[in-house]
Amino acid sequence: MAERERPVRLTPWSKDDFWLLERKNTAEMTKFLGGPETAEKLADRQRRYEAMSAREPAAGRMFRVSLADSGEGVGSIGFWEREWEGEPVYETGWGILPEFQGRGLAVAALAELLSYARTHGSRDTLHAFPGTDHAASNGVCRRAGFECLGEVAFEYPAGVPHPSHDWRYRLR
Repeated sequence: MAERERPVRLTPWSKDDFWLLERKNTAEMTKFLGGPETAEKLADRQRRYEAMSAREPAAGRMFRVSLADSGEGVGSIGFWEREWEGEPVYETGWGILPEFQGRGLAVAALAELLSYARTHGSRDTLHAFPGTDHAASNGVCRRAGFECLGEVAFEYPAGVPHPSHDWRYRLR
């Protein structure tokens, strides 16, 4: 896809992106993630996201999602290392601000992320675990070409099992 045709651009997370975490920390945006976080947890998340930008690319990254034409920040997306069912894999997660939802931006951001992970990553697969009740995120996985492996009891936040779908994308 030519650069001008890409609706979004991914930029490694920086100290200037904290406002996006604050904007996403609402009941609406965290409904499927256990609810809004405290100020302390949000500050810790910001530190973790910045640290991810300083690691080697194969370890994963968090990105600000911006509109390609204007540069306006519209959300976040990232991938990180984890073990899943005894295998080293990547996990991904994203969030697009409410006023930008429904435009295909999450699918476009995920396509960019998949390209980055194929180029820079070292693991064979990337998984997403949206709740079975989160139709929009399950739709993003489907439209991005992930394969649904079925329902699992995925813990998020830690210690809180939630019925989720295990979506897998083969990077290699």
